[in-house]
Amino acid sequence: MSLFDPQNHTRTPQHRKVYAAYELAYTVVVVYAALLFIIGSILFFGEATTYIATWLFVAGSVLFGLRPTTKLLREIHYWRLGQYEEISKSD
Repeated sequence: MSLFDPQNHTRTPQHRKVYAAYELAYTVVVVYAALLFIIGSILFFGEATTYIATWLFVAGSVLFGLRPTTKLLREIHYWRLGQYEEISKSD
């Protein structure tokens, strides 16, 4: 089994569960990142809130950075599931 194979999420019922869990996590990260950027953008209109707006942009950027990390973790999870399957087949 190779990383980032489009068929990975359909290999077994366990793979489908992993896919669903990581897609949910990915979606939550993207929604929160977008909300932080929107709120930060609004706060930039007032000079008194520029400091907090900057921190919201930083937090949103970190969350956007988690997007590819989430996908990579999912692929590693798939790979580990595949390794367990290979071990069980060899018994």
